Amino acid sequence: MNLTSLKWASTAFVLTGIFIAQFNIYPLYIFIHSIGAAGWMVSGYLMNDKAVMINFGLQIPIFITGYINYFLV
Repeated sequence: MNLTSLKWASTAFVLTGIFIAQFNIYPLYIFIHSIGAAGWMVSGYLMNDKAVMINFGLQIPIFITGYINYFLV
């Protein structure tokens, strides 16, 4: 997968996750959005774009909290 495809696929996952969150479909929106955030983290690394990496990197711990809440609580 090339970088452009990765960015577009990641964008689709992020926007789909945000859309699904509006209907409170928990935990599906966390899973979908986190796939997009991980893709953007990889894209940011490949582009050497620290702003993108910080933005999506700080979302990862929030998603981990959601995973813990869903699977362990």
